[in-house]
Amino acid sequence: MIRSFLTVSTGTLASRLLGFARDSLIAALLGTGAVADAFLAAFQLVNVVRRLLSEGALNAALIPAWLRVRERDGEEAASAFAGRVLGTVSVVLIAVSVVIALVMPLIITIIAPGFLGSATLDLAVQNARLMLPYLAFAGPVTVLMGLLNAQGRFALTAFSPLLFNIALIAAIAMLLVWHADAPLAAWMLAATVGVAGLLQLAMLLSQRSANLATPLRVSFDTEIRGFFAKAIPGMIASSGPQWLMVAGAIIASATPSAVSWLYFANRLIELPLGIVGVAMGTVLVPELTRAVGSGDRDAVAHAESRALELATGLALPATLGLIVLAEPIVRLLFEHGAFGAEDSVATAHALMWLALGLPAHVLIKALSPAFFARSDTMTPLIATAKGFVVAIALAVLLDHFFGASGIAASIAAGAWSSALSLLRKGTSEFGFSVDTAARKRLPRIVLAAAAMGALLWLTADLIPAEAHGLIRFIVLGAQIGAGIAVYGLLLQILGAASWREAASALKRPAPQDQRA
Repeated sequence: MIRSFLTVSTGTLASRLLGFARDSLIAALLGTGAVADAFLAAFQLVNVVRRLLSEGALNAALIPAWLRVRERDGEEAASAFAGRVLGTVSVVLIAVSVVIALVMPLIITIIAPGFLGSATLDLAVQNARLMLPYLAFAGPVTVLMGLLNAQGRFALTAFSPLLFNIALIAAIAMLLVWHADAPLAAWMLAATVGVAGLLQLAMLLSQRSANLATPLRVSFDTEIRGFFAKAIPGMIASSGPQWLMVAGAIIASATPSAVSWLYFANRLIELPLGIVGVAMGTVLVPELTRAVGSGDRDAVAHAESRALELATGLALPATLGLIVLAEPIVRLLFEHGAFGAEDSVATAHALMWLALGLPAHVLIKALSPAFFARSDTMTPLIATAKGFVVAIALAVLLDHFFGASGIAASIAAGAWSSALSLLRKGTSEFGFSVDTAARKRLPRIVLAAAAMGALLWLTADLIPAEAHGLIRFIVLGAQIGAGIAVYGLLLQILGAASWREAASALKRPAPQDQRA
């Protein structure tokens, strides 16, 4: 499981790093203001769709359903079921794209009411419509990725999302060379989003992954209707962090540049969240589905305990690092071109508050698969809805006093509300299984992370605000490297991890799914 987790995490890390490069270039190309706010509001809508469909979200319904059909009726029936899912999802999403294009002004008004009555609303609608072809390609991409994940073939699905960012980076670089004016640049970049989705689909089809879903059919039979009844709540629940950001953007749209500040701050949160959260959703769901289906309580306890250890061990130091080093990180990554020093300060403040919610987001990703494996997608959906309401209510209050930072704090509070709701429900219904080893390791992981955070805090002022970009890069890299080294050493000393045993385990051959 950990080997698969590392495969998905590595692919996600590479995609997120390219995402940083992409967003740094977007900041240099568009800066902040009306054009940037319009583009980012539209792009945020696409990101929600991406999370609804991809990055492990569809696993919540597709993998358990596909595995049950295969166990019950065999490989041929599973392939036919997958073919009906692929054909139906593709047709439904094309129809949905057409409807969304027609009502796009209403959708943008809902997610960014502050744009109403301004030219920013028209710009956002134009950008969003240009991005819509991505939705038609994202459906079949997601189904094919889910089928590969169900068979334990994680490498292709982990690295195929890189094409999305590569296409956008190439487009931005071309626009920067041409010195395109901001509105035209935003339109051309929006149009590239659909091209990026097409490239990802072409890559999966080139590997003959479509052979997993044959014959291709459109059907609304009982089995497919049951699949959609599970899939829709599961996809919405798996996209909790994006819905919370939508909640924040709704309130922030009334404040100039606030949407941009929150967007760029959230991009930094998505790096550790993606590394841990996407891997959790991708690897844990099939692992727990098999364990729960076979009634193997030891396997359930093992999977849940290792997931909690990995989630805590990666999310906690990331949280402390982002809080302590928020401003130097933002300055290094985004303070270029049209993105100025004042934008860096505002974005860093928002980042510090958003980071407080990172452990909650990761906890949700670790807890939700326990429900998905039991074919329960409604409980995570209800928890997500509760968090959304909490975030909106607090954002309305805190935005008046603290602006974008208050909205960021509201988003963090919404995440914790969702996480605690899942924890209470799971504990009362079936009890989360945490084994003896996890009970020993978790406090030691917390202690090691706290020591690392203290080291970063003591060295946080080493970078002068006026320092050259190269100096910032060297010093910040040294700080982060030292923090990681100290954290890893303390994990070893405290007995929370044995790097020699971990390396040895990773070298052993992985068990293969003989039917895959």
